[in-house]
Amino acid sequence: MILISIILLLLTLLGAPLFAIIATSAMVGFHRDDTDLMNMALEIQSIADLPFLAAIPLFTFAGYVLSESDAPKRLVRLTSAMIGWMPGGLALVALAACAFFTAFTGASGVTIIALGAILYPALKHDGYDDKFNLGLVTSSGSLGLLFAPSLPLILYGVIAEVSIDDLFLAGIMPGMVMLAMLSAWSLWVNRHNRRSLASFSWAETRSALRESIWEIPLPFVVLGGIYSGYLAVSEAAAVTALYVLIVEVLIHREIPLREMPRIIRGSMVLVGGILVILGVSLASTNYMISAGIPQMLLEYVSSLVSSPVNFLILLLVFLLVLGAILDIFSAIVLVVPLILPIAAQYGVDPVHLGIVFLAAMQLGYMTPPVGLNLFISSYRFEKPIMHVYSATFPFLIILLFSVILIAFWPGLSLWLVPGS
Repeated sequence: MILISIILLLLTLLGAPLFAIIATSAMVGFHRDDTDLMNMALEIQSIADLPFLAAIPLFTFAGYVLSESDAPKRLVRLTSAMIGWMPGGLALVALAACAFFTAFTGASGVTIIALGAILYPALKHDGYDDKFNLGLVTSSGSLGLLFAPSLPLILYGVIAEVSIDDLFLAGIMPGMVMLAMLSAWSLWVNRHNRRSLASFSWAETRSALRESIWEIPLPFVVLGGIYSGYLAVSEAAAVTALYVLIVEVLIHREIPLREMPRIIRGSMVLVGGILVILGVSLASTNYMISAGIPQMLLEYVSSLVSSPVNFLILLLVFLLVLGAILDIFSAIVLVVPLILPIAAQYGVDPVHLGIVFLAAMQLGYMTPPVGLNLFISSYRFEKPIMHVYSATFPFLIILLFSVILIAFWPGLSLWLVPGS
């Protein structure tokens, strides 16, 4: 078994598909226990019974349609008209726009590519330092993963069997804290930048509002429908997808119908990858549970950790490393089933654990040496990777402090959650 584990690890390092590695490990485990491998196929098919599963492809499709339209440009123009006149206002525009966009796409890399082309030259034109611009766009790409209807939040709720409505509420305050801390830093750094000042214009604001009149209701449709009780999460996802399709294809007519097959195919490739990993990981997780691996892991961790504080410290270090080498969807389906029972042993609320998990994982996207967003930004803006490391370091430190605050202040996550 040790030899097989080493071989699978080497195959992973050599770039073998993650779902194949997970499936192989599950098959080996079932075979060792003399279990019919047909059970594994049944476990994979069981994802069809998971609640809220339909929300994942629908929200993903809506996010892809938004990214293909001119909605990002309208969003930047609107936020710029409203707060761009402040000292450092365009930096706040970048943070707000990226957070909103990432919440709907669920993919920080897409945000960097889609909004970076708009924000990076705009920041440079307004006199912001080039290094600051690069760090801001790269780091703000992952903001929004804690805001509804973020796909990682939905996927965590499915895996952990936690109310997705509660997770949507729990992510609001921590997400706002991360935004506020980066906003404060951006304002401080650019306090002497007089070129970035612009006069407030009611005419520009009215024009931007008219231009964005169809996108403005979108978050209210999603969040209002869910929190009012009129829509379940899956129903809200269906309404969102239909609304975005009508607005961008039929009203704005920015996406020709002939492009829809390409957009559908691109969005469903991402969804297919998530579902394949989710299916084989369910089989792998059930094998690990039957083999008592979570209990053995719990006993091992208990021998090293003596308090909830020590557990959270160890968890944060682990997640920062994990986030730098593994995408957030794979990490959720692989790691969450293992750490849930350990966290429960130390009295960590599963909703709070989810927010800590996602906040730390999004930080991993910009953690050297292999944070995914660092390489996306380096490629997108044609900058040396070491320059990107240097540019994002101040933002990384600030976000690290915010993640520590979120981890050790449970009330921040649970304040808006009913019954917590």
